[in-house]
Amino acid sequence: MVHGISLMHSRGSLLAKVAIYFAIITLLAGADNNKPISLNRPAAADETASQANTSGAAARIRVETTLVQINVTVTDPLNRFVTGIAKEYFRLFEDKVEQQIVQVSSEDAPLSVGLVFDTSGSMGAKLRQSREAVFQFLKNANPEDEFFLIEFNDRPELVVPFTRDTEDIQSRLTFTQPEGTTALLDGVYLAMQRMKKAHNPRKAILIISDGGDNASRYTEREIRNAVREADVQIYGIGIFEPRESRDLSWEEIMGPTLLSDISGLTGGQAYTVNNLSELPDIATRIGIDLRNQYVLYYCPKNQARDGKFRHVTVTLTKPRGCPSLKAAFRLGYFAPSE
Repeated sequence: MVHGISLMHSRGSLLAKVAIYFAIITLLAGADNNKPISLNRPAAADETASQANTSGAAARIRVETTLVQINVTVTDPLNRFVTGIAKEYFRLFEDKVEQQIVQVSSEDAPLSVGLVFDTSGSMGAKLRQSREAVFQFLKNANPEDEFFLIEFNDRPELVVPFTRDTEDIQSRLTFTQPEGTTALLDGVYLAMQRMKKAHNPRKAILIISDGGDNASRYTEREIRNAVREADVQIYGIGIFEPRESRDLSWEEIMGPTLLSDISGLTGGQAYTVNNLSELPDIATRIGIDLRNQYVLYYCPKNQARDGKFRHVTVTLTKPRGCPSLKAAFRLGYFAPSE
């Protein structure tokens, strides 16, 4: 069973959005009006705000600034989710320079989720429990959540496009049969491409696989670079054979590391399954994780539109009476480019 603890009970969904708006306006009021500022998250379209007055003349001032969003999961030493932490307990650094956090939101916003499901031949005996894990994950869905399903063996295939009807996903998985090799990296790449059509601002990918990649066209380096650029959290469930097992290929040996690296870059997490009966509980935990996150918003002090990667670090000041807390977060983003 997954437990969570809360430091406060109220969640101001609408109030949080209003607070963000007024906080941004306050920041812009003190900015240099001659300097272009863009009001968008990295990789999003620029939004332009125009004003006209100045001595009766119709003078236009374009104001642009970048608003960055970082999702953060907080857990205690018992790995329970901790909610209700106020903004003043968070500190955020970009390239080692502390930033001013505009707003911290913990609302349960709608999600766009891509399910990347291994149907290779080696999944045979593990397929039933893997399906059940997906079904458990979908039980945590909200009415406004949307999902797509990609199955992969020799190659990935989008078998269910974005839908809010989780029964579409379950029906397709019911008839899935295992065969072929494992093109995991290609499956992740296809999922990130499909995620560009998402309707919700919060996005996540869940990978369920039993081994390393042995059939993809894309390399690990290419996928890692693509993951760093995408505003998507990745979670993985790895059903791996023990390293002590005989006849494991190099790809199978490196499977856990690959899944962990890809997930860690995005602030997600990879879980290794030792017992198939654990699959549903792990899937449930990932669903709850996505429902118990903080979203930190800030306007970077470095406004250069150079397309470079910005490293992000989030730390927590321990609230009085609380144990030590751990924060999991996205490790950075690429700045907009001209």
